[in-house]
Amino acid sequence: IRIAIQKKGRMQAQSLKFLKSLGLWFEKNGKKLIIPCKNANVELLFVRNSDIPEYVKGEVADFGIVGENLLREKNYKLETIKKLGFGKCSLVIAAPKRVMGLDGERIATSYPNSLKSYLKSKKINASIIEIKGSVEIAPSLNLADAICDITQTGKTLRENGLFQIEKIMDSQAVLIKSPGTSNEKLAYFNKFL
Repeated sequence: IRIAIQKKGRMQAQSLKFLKSLGLWFEKNGKKLIIPCKNANVELLFVRNSDIPEYVKGEVADFGIVGENLLREKNYKLETIKKLGFGKCSLVIAAPKRVMGLDGERIATSYPNSLKSYLKSKKINASIIEIKGSVEIAPSLNLADAICDITQTGKTLRENGLFQIEKIMDSQAVLIKSPGTSNEKLAYFNKFL
């Protein structure tokens, strides 16, 4: 069984802690991208967070641990085995206080598909500016009037003079399954769950 998890980032430690809670033991990860389990027929595949669904969909990994927000953004239709209760965040639209509504505004985001779907459902006509990372500085640089990004506590938003206007979705880490995972592998892994 191969499980894809985040190579680096805030969900990696929590994913490893979850797997350890199942009784699965792995050696410390240095630079290796594949690490065998010490006590079960399982190995970890360390990949970029945004690539986890592709590895699972492509049947390279049997399971993956990823945020629901990423699955929604990329419109992956992969089976969720379990919600894991960590990596909790919200995808929100935030803006400086001067922004009174979103119609006609420019919104910077790393989540263009989720934002487009939300705006369409609310009949809001706004421009979407897709950028990668550091979205929260876009209004202060006059690149955008508002942002759409994930937040856990709202601290980064406040530090950048932004206030939440809308919540698009709540998200958390989920365990997903590849469509090609055999019943035997599923039964074996279910013993740990």
